[in-house]
Amino acid sequence: MATSAEQPNAADARYTFDEEKLAALRSSCPWKDDPRYFKNVAISPSAVMKMMTHCHSGVEKGIKKGGNPIEVMGLIHGRPDPTTPQTLIVTDVFPLPIEGFETRVVADDGDVVNHMIALGESLESTRKEKFMGWYHSHPFEVGQYSNCYMSQTDMSTQIQWQRSEDPHGNPFLAIVLDPLRSLVKGNPELKAFRAYPPEWTNPIANQCPDGSIINEEKLRLEKFGSCWPSYYELDVEYYMSGGARNVLANLTQNFLWMRTLGSTPMCETEARSMYPDRVEKVAERLARYQPSGGGGGGGDVPSALIGASSRMAGGARSGAPKSAAGDGKPGDMKDDEDSELTKACQAVVEIATEKLVGNIGQLSKKELFTA
Repeated sequence: MATSAEQPNAADARYTFDEEKLAALRSSCPWKDDPRYFKNVAISPSAVMKMMTHCHSGVEKGIKKGGNPIEVMGLIHGRPDPTTPQTLIVTDVFPLPIEGFETRVVADDGDVVNHMIALGESLESTRKEKFMGWYHSHPFEVGQYSNCYMSQTDMSTQIQWQRSEDPHGNPFLAIVLDPLRSLVKGNPELKAFRAYPPEWTNPIANQCPDGSIINEEKLRLEKFGSCWPSYYELDVEYYMSGGARNVLANLTQNFLWMRTLGSTPMCETEARSMYPDRVEKVAERLARYQPSGGGGGGGDVPSALIGASSRMAGGARSGAPKSAAGDGKPGDMKDDEDSELTKACQAVVEIATEKLVGNIGQLSKKELFTA
């Protein structure tokens, strides 16, 4: 782990680059031989702020008109990082005069194309980076899963961009933002994606864009859309200079505690509406492992269940074994069944821990602010 003295230097390095090394990287185009070459995206604070402001303006504009929130779109400015070649760096973004609805937001208007050309020519004379991606919003109703995914229209646009730009040393990126979920959560909800070449087939069956393996088709569609086999997700990180980090620390150290005491994630509408579904799904998964004869006597409790339950405190500790005690399988239980049961038990621990921490927080507030 980097020390506090090293962190500013590492952050400041994002703002400079060796032009010769960047030119060499663009010339070699290593991403042409590896569909999953890029692993990470580093985004500047100003770029995040501009994207979120643009997306929220679309939400407000649509609602003021008495309709649904409006999708918006913009261009991403940045470069592949020659120091860490599998990383794309986003330095700035530029909103486009485009509005869309539902799953369609495209830049096919003549005025928009002319705007993009003029903007590109202006930046080319003042900056060393290039347009290396696009962003757009999915201002859909807040649900159980994030609305950051690639639709069929998004995929068509992204593939066209990658075919046009990737071979010329400019790997193209797509960022999708969920402005309504961002408002609910209080932090930016965005994800970065790259498309697979249409002729490429993933050798790993049922691998989702985030790298997870989900065998249930319905769940894959709910989380990643119908194009889930055709794109993958990059890890997103944020960077800022050492000076900006110090200023931000000074501004927030006296006020961050107010937000902590003034918010209750457990009582938020989204959390409360999702809680019954989460409990029901865990119960269904556990019920699948109940012996037909009932009782569960003599069954071996998986070690993962014991380990998970032992990490819970107080009432939560006794809750997990009790709910799963009748789910024990014989000693010859299949590995995949044990794995599924382990996941279900971990979900129980997660739900119980969230509730425990939330209740502790509420009790602390009561003691602090009640005379």
